[in-house]
Amino acid sequence: MTRLDLRCYFVTGQGPDVVERARAAAAGGAGVIQVRSKPISARELYSLSLAVAEAVHAVNPRARVLVDDRVDVALALMDKGVAGVHVGQDDLDVRVVRELLGPDAIIGLTTGTLKLVRAANEVADVVDYIGCGPFRATPTKDSGRAPIGLEGYPELVAASELPLVAIGDVTADDAYALAAQGVDGLAIVRGIMHAQDPGAYCARVVAEFERAQKADA
Repeated sequence: MTRLDLRCYFVTGQGPDVVERARAAAAGGAGVIQVRSKPISARELYSLSLAVAEAVHAVNPRARVLVDDRVDVALALMDKGVAGVHVGQDDLDVRVVRELLGPDAIIGLTTGTLKLVRAANEVADVVDYIGCGPFRATPTKDSGRAPIGLEGYPELVAASELPLVAIGDVTADDAYALAAQGVDGLAIVRGIMHAQDPGAYCARVVAEFERAQKADA
């Protein structure tokens, strides 16, 4: 599977400055930017994702841009700077997604319980990483799952055969503690969307993540 820098993973929210925030996040060290803006049409999501990909790669060619849920939009943009898609439990089966997008696409899958993490192991040959949350309750997305909390991640990390990204009201203040639990990355929505300086915010997330990894070495 493709090696990803998941330490700071920006999931976009809604707002007029999404493209500029994505650009700043990538410049600050965000390794993955997932374009999520609901509810908008497929055509609007296509245009937004294309603009994000162009802006991100202008400042950080190594950063990967993914589309949330919409495999069709991701497929349409695979030769225009989008690297893949992140899908949920109710979206297309990940094996079908892999067939559609091809061997080089990045595919992420939402989980959040031990049962779902173990189920993801069964498709580890086609999935690149899993999102795992919610870390704590968040208004951004109601998954219906109980919050995992800091103490819940070590068991999930140990059970997963795939890189695991914590999500769910994660902030820069949580970066050190969550990284110390063994997660491979942190998905952040509101922290970056509301930051006065998104680039500096992402740089802090990466620095705190690295600090925890060095302390554990």
